[in-house]
Amino acid sequence: MAGASHNTYSRSPIPSTGSYDSSSVSSAASPRMQSGYEGGLMGASPRTMSGQSLPHINHPMGHSSFQNPYSSTAASPGPSGMDSMAASTVSSGGTSGAAGSQISSASMQAQKRAYRQRRKDPSCDACRERKVKCDATETTSCSECSSRNVKCQFTKETNRRMSSIKQVQDLEKQISQVKRENSQLRSILNLRESERGIDGEGLQGIALTLPEIGSNPKRKHRPPPPHDLSHVRQNIRNFGRGIFKPPAPYRQIGIQDHFNPPRPDLPPKYVADHLLHSYYSSMHMITPILHWPTFEQEYEAVYKTGSLHGLPPVWSSLLFAVLAVGVLFSSEPSIHRPHKGKEFIEISRSLIDMWNDEFVIDHARAAILTSIFLAEMNLKSAAWTWLASAVRISQDIGLHSETGPWPMIEGEMRRRVWWGIYVWDRHMSLELGRPLLIEDVDCDVGLPAAIDDHYIHDTGMMVPNGVPPVTNFIIPIIHVVRCISQLITTLKSPKISPSTLATFDTHFNSCMSAFPPSCQLTANEALDPRMLAPICHLMNARLVLHRHNLTTSCPLEVRGAAVEQCIRAALDSTTLFARAMASSTTTNPSTPPFGPTANAMTCTHIWRCTLFLLFGGHYDAALTCIRASSSIATLRDVNVACGRNISFFLGVLIDKRRAGGGKGYPREMDEELLAYVSGDAQASPENSWVWMGSETGMNVGMLPKSVLAGPSPTLLGGGREEGTAVLSDSEARDWGGWERVEYLVGVLIREQSGYGNVRSYGPPPGSDMGARDQRKGIERMSITNII
Repeated sequence: MAGASHNTYSRSPIPSTGSYDSSSVSSAASPRMQSGYEGGLMGASPRTMSGQSLPHINHPMGHSSFQNPYSSTAASPGPSGMDSMAASTVSSGGTSGAAGSQISSASMQAQKRAYRQRRKDPSCDACRERKVKCDATETTSCSECSSRNVKCQFTKETNRRMSSIKQVQDLEKQISQVKRENSQLRSILNLRESERGIDGEGLQGIALTLPEIGSNPKRKHRPPPPHDLSHVRQNIRNFGRGIFKPPAPYRQIGIQDHFNPPRPDLPPKYVADHLLHSYYSSMHMITPILHWPTFEQEYEAVYKTGSLHGLPPVWSSLLFAVLAVGVLFSSEPSIHRPHKGKEFIEISRSLIDMWNDEFVIDHARAAILTSIFLAEMNLKSAAWTWLASAVRISQDIGLHSETGPWPMIEGEMRRRVWWGIYVWDRHMSLELGRPLLIEDVDCDVGLPAAIDDHYIHDTGMMVPNGVPPVTNFIIPIIHVVRCISQLITTLKSPKISPSTLATFDTHFNSCMSAFPPSCQLTANEALDPRMLAPICHLMNARLVLHRHNLTTSCPLEVRGAAVEQCIRAALDSTTLFARAMASSTTTNPSTPPFGPTANAMTCTHIWRCTLFLLFGGHYDAALTCIRASSSIATLRDVNVACGRNISFFLGVLIDKRRAGGGKGYPREMDEELLAYVSGDAQASPENSWVWMGSETGMNVGMLPKSVLAGPSPTLLGGGREEGTAVLSDSEARDWGGWERVEYLVGVLIREQSGYGNVRSYGPPPGSDMGARDQRKGIERMSITNII
């Protein structure tokens, strides 16, 4: 199966000139998971009993299909001098002279000798004369000649008759080697061409090998365990102290009594219960880094005593980090968002000693939850810094390496914490255009078990009959993000070739099959809004992949194809948005509303889809995205900035349409619109194109005075209480809100339909914009500041 997967795509280094059609790509390149879900969300278990995956079988390019009729093993060896001759045949110019010098008199003499073949090959002259068995090989004399100190040679008439067969074999070997050398030379040529920005298709086709769905990372070979060396280990621990530490699993974790911060008061029990339920139904569904039964027992014990005194500070820090994230996804209007979340995350930070030299797994958990909270608050640089802390802490305690034996719960939670941090690292790197913090070659950990943590006990993993084995999405998300490292590498090239796009699209299709049936694009029933965030990992990666070819480095036809593929990805995402919003209107009390369940990644993905749908004239689908963003409103800081950007883009579209004489104007030819629709692709220092030749550093003078005048916002102060911290109060209001955005789409539709220009940009008659600040912003609005 692995071999078939490897050979599905053409590995030819010759660039393809055919057009790209993702529907024509075979799905065999990345095997689909079995469709059995056993009543739960996930399909098959991602880890086999042996913990090993089938290796890929790599066939050399251009390998001859000729089978040696005289040997049951490899091709028959040729004379030693023939290798040199084959090498000289491949090269040209300066390499031919060097190859000629390799043919020595010894190799010429070797050509006169016909090598012995198995079974039907004749014996050497001496063994033939003595009528004994000859065991000569192509490189060594036979044992009879060696023992008798006789020259082992093949010169009799019978041996010479074999020379014609031998020559055919030698020629076949030369042809095979020439083809291999050709492949290597073409790869080198493609590498040089890709560095010059000509075309990297050949190199990408050879180097791109995406992980198979359900396969574990390749395990590293470890030295075999020695005999009993317990006294040696004890001496190393004792006399190595202060110089080096044993590997993380074999350390004796010390207690740092010097760090004993004052413990905060616990929030009311009913508030904490609600926030824990909010965290479990949102974050734990995506990143199950807590063994929930154990955490609940500890939580109940703390509230039974009524105080955090006597507990490790790091556990208290973890508790408040969980409460802070629970605030973000709470649907309870009485909880003051986001102020209460900021308060909890600040308490969590004060209970972590970053000067600590004895980290435990709770340090890694608290750090990654802090990073997630900051990202949801649109403090992306701060989130990136805390992610780095989480990665380094997890590597310091050895989560990136499979060790053991561990107790069942501890071993499984070590895997889940590592993979949760791995997923967040991939998400942040792709979202921000930053380098990866975790290299795949350093990941030596098996995939988590496809079983809910409620069924994981130290005595084993036991799932009751008839109960869904898993309700979280960690396994399908891991399948998606494991290709992000190669995707980020691919995004560094000036242009992505059609074959590479097809390879990624086929892999994404296989990743999609790992999600439950209700998440498939062909499903029609309402979608639980909590399932949308995991799928957005996949849909967002697909859109970012195709968006890359909008760059000015690509020809016009390539940019046009990129626009079409991005619109197709946006339309597929819109069907998911519509189904997720439809579930909020159902009478099922267990289904939460759409808005509070959406995270920051969902908001930015909806924004990217909206830009492409408006650009392509798919206004009904764009309105679906706009209404989805409207239901999120100010629950996510980044959503306000997205609305302001879409309002501006609509103004530019309306102005362009009027200047171009109505419908039918060439959007694809408009560099300004392509720059705006590319969105945050312009945030990449490597792939953005609008900043080329622009001012830098202190010469930048285009920032609003409101930004230059005030201090930078911090976590607990500055900025708006319910909006993005990087926008001033007036900027967060003057775009008019989502109802105004929806109205501007209506203006665009009416003008395209030939109803003439609409002079007023105000709200439609009878509409109520709601808040007073929105009305003020609309009254100040004009055609000029829209455009």
